[in-house]
Amino acid sequence: MTELEAQAASAVIRRGRASGFRRIGVAEGLSAAFLAFLLLAALAPDLISPLDPLGIDPANAFEPPSFGQVLGTDESGRSIFSRVVHGAGTSLLIGVAASTIGLGLGTILGVLAGSGGRIVDFGVSRFLEVLFALPGLLLALFLIVIVGPGALTTTLAVGLSTAPGYARIIRSQLITVRGSAYVEAATVLGLGRMRILARHVLPNTLAPLFALGTLGVGQAIVWASALSYLGLGAVPPSPEWGAMLAAGRTYLSTAWWMSVFPGLFIVLTAICATVLGRAAGNRTRRR
Repeated sequence: MTELEAQAASAVIRRGRASGFRRIGVAEGLSAAFLAFLLLAALAPDLISPLDPLGIDPANAFEPPSFGQVLGTDESGRSIFSRVVHGAGTSLLIGVAASTIGLGLGTILGVLAGSGGRIVDFGVSRFLEVLFALPGLLLALFLIVIVGPGALTTTLAVGLSTAPGYARIIRSQLITVRGSAYVEAATVLGLGRMRILARHVLPNTLAPLFALGTLGVGQAIVWASALSYLGLGAVPPSPEWGAMLAAGRTYLSTAWWMSVFPGLFIVLTAICATVLGRAAGNRTRRR
């Protein structure tokens, strides 16, 4: 290959990489921007919408989206935009807390199964299979029926119901890492089992946790919203997205905005969390 051909080939490769970066970067950038907006709404909702999300104004009930009311009003004259903004904190807190609970418990069970020997692995694996026999949302419903409805109960129920999936992934990853060449080399060199586990196995096993957690936040928000929609989550008139979605279903034919906009925020949050989680997972695998 001549020098001119090499330069041309290099230029084509650079353009392809730049194009791929732009294609991926736009989705990630938009997702990050939307989640940053939600984070701001969660930390400082009054900065975005100073209107009281619980303040009623019957004279302006069922007002459609307009310049004065961007997302319209509900049956009590409350601003949908203000309720969506102020409800971001509750929905994000439930999603992050539930994902943290599920990921933490899943990590403990996965590490225990993957490094505790055959008997421990057998026992934990059978326990996980029993939990997997029940759909995650059904398991959450079962826990809520026992403890009672509420935002805290919903968070715990969603977190516990997602733990088995995390445990299986972490167990599989740990077993794969244990069979890698550098772990075998450390064993040949005479390093102790606990030292190998702490220095080589766990750091490489737990590396994908950030990506798993990011993906789990979107799933947890959807599940929590579904439970609230069924009346088992946040108690009205709390401005929680799932509860708002449930409140608007009665007026869907006459005031569609009461359900459409909270549902849209639920869907967009789940999509953006998934996009960032997959991007983080891809970068982790490339490393």
